[in-house]
Amino acid sequence: MPFPKPPRRLPVDPYLAALLCTVGLAALFPARGAAAPVVSHTADGAVALLFLLYGARLSTREAVEGLKQWRLHGTVFVVTFGLFPLLGLASRALVPELLSPELYQGLLFLTLLPSTVQSSIAFTSIARGNAAAAVCSATFSSLFGIALTPLLAAALLSTRGGVSAGSVLGIVEQLLLPFLAGQLLRRRLAGWMGRHRGVLGLVDRGSILLVVYSAFSAGVVGGIWSELPVPRLVALVLVEAVLLALVLTCTLLVGRRLGFERGDRIVLVFCGSKKSLAAGLPMASVLFPGSAALMALPLMLFHQIQLMVCAVLARRWAAEAERTSDAADGPAAGGSVADSSVAGGSADPVCVRAADAQVR
Repeated sequence: MPFPKPPRRLPVDPYLAALLCTVGLAALFPARGAAAPVVSHTADGAVALLFLLYGARLSTREAVEGLKQWRLHGTVFVVTFGLFPLLGLASRALVPELLSPELYQGLLFLTLLPSTVQSSIAFTSIARGNAAAAVCSATFSSLFGIALTPLLAAALLSTRGGVSAGSVLGIVEQLLLPFLAGQLLRRRLAGWMGRHRGVLGLVDRGSILLVVYSAFSAGVVGGIWSELPVPRLVALVLVEAVLLALVLTCTLLVGRRLGFERGDRIVLVFCGSKKSLAAGLPMASVLFPGSAALMALPLMLFHQIQLMVCAVLARRWAAEAERTSDAADGPAAGGSVADSSVAGGSADPVCVRAADAQVR
């Protein structure tokens, strides 16, 4: 199968549109009174189901063996959980001139999150990078993030009420235990999940939308939006754009400095610069039950910024690869996305086998 053709124009992200509609619904019809705990408990159950399915999708053996390409995966890890948090801490200097203390806490929280999985792999594939290595790097980031992000949040964040030991325990109960249960049930569920990917996609997105509705409903009832004037939101968008630009520049420079081949440099850029909305929203709802909406807002904005910027980069690099291929008078591409993507960089054979199963 040939490489995916680069998009001719920036796509409108339907999922972001659904998120915005959900926020609008929460603003107009928030869950109040007896309905509020029903919505909250339903969202908690949906999140547990979401992480059970995440665990069932991940092949533990293939992920462990994928560590053979440790230099690349380790570099992505350092960028995700090292460089990003350092930049988040440095943004403290912008309070209170540009950012309110609450928005700063939300910005810092997003810097502690793991990388995305699906979009990192998709953009790497479009750019003709090493999609197989992207599968492994993004998977490792998500796996470690379930445990590491709450610990970093407990150490670095100082939101109203703080991040208590009970909140971290809530992550274990609501996210980690379902994830481990999914791992144990993987053999029984893998075949069924492979036959019903469309339904599972709806479960993924529906769970997140339910979390968003629950969090923003609580915010509306609590009156938090009076704390967010429009100039603050504009400043937040600008700060996040600069944050993404700094990380993209650093990953490009580090990839060249470490001598990574082209395909692996693309993996470093896309896996290292992204933050997971799917992991971040459930974590925010568990860690910050009183201010989940404020904590999630910077992440939702950053999600759209990273999609737009990475779409441009993927299209540009795909066009460059096409010109190089034409100049060399070589074949355009062949085989599956996972196999042909290795042309831009080395890949672990185990990850190559995993790519077709993981990319959706």
